[in-house]
Amino acid sequence: MADESKDLAPGLPSSAERSSAQQAEHEARGGVVAGRARQGMFGVQGWGDTSGYGGLKLPAYVPPPAQRPYGDGFDELTDELLAAMNERGVPAAAIQQVTVDRGEITYYVRREHLVALCRTLRDDPALRFELCSSVSGVDYGTEVPQRLHAVYHLTSMTYRRRIRLEVAVDVDDAHVPSMVEVYPTADWHERETWDMFGIVFDGHPALTRILMPDDWDGFPQRKDYPLGGIPVEYKGAEIPPPDQRRAYS
Repeated sequence: MADESKDLAPGLPSSAERSSAQQAEHEARGGVVAGRARQGMFGVQGWGDTSGYGGLKLPAYVPPPAQRPYGDGFDELTDELLAAMNERGVPAAAIQQVTVDRGEITYYVRREHLVALCRTLRDDPALRFELCSSVSGVDYGTEVPQRLHAVYHLTSMTYRRRIRLEVAVDVDDAHVPSMVEVYPTADWHERETWDMFGIVFDGHPALTRILMPDDWDGFPQRKDYPLGGIPVEYKGAEIPPPDQRRAYS
């Protein structure tokens, strides 16, 4: 396994280095942080922005907590989930936040309760989320605490419902329990997420590379992963490799 500590951007705080004020703000938001502030349409810095949007400033995106009523049957679903959690001894605090956006519901889950929560979602007669259709990852960038998110899409074929679970972790502690024992379909999905984002799924039966060679260094879909490449000559001009060209993100 590659040394994950080197993936932290120089000068940026890890979870252990954040100030008390930063940590307090982080906890006040339930530990769910995503996105980063952006200036200019393409995030260009140190160059003239030919897009014409150089003065545009966008705040960091943070998924807003939804307020009751959620609508679209999500209130009934959430009540059934909370009742099932209580019955099975899963604390209500296992769900950090609920977000409803564009007709979809997302439950942000504390990783230590993920397996028990998924087993509840699968087995409870009022829920019956029998299928984990995908596991994927997101990296929100080096400036964001808990920048890595593991994302799970669950489907109830019995009740024709779909939900999303998200688990947020720090890059220097990127561990999430494996879902393979609950949803065998998560096996290769978790391998791909590990391969691309470096999220370690503890308890996975064979967490190995699935797309990159076994001895590959780094995780290609992290935001701080170097693009690499070689310079190319074209009609007497030298085109620099991608990581040395003008950046648009």
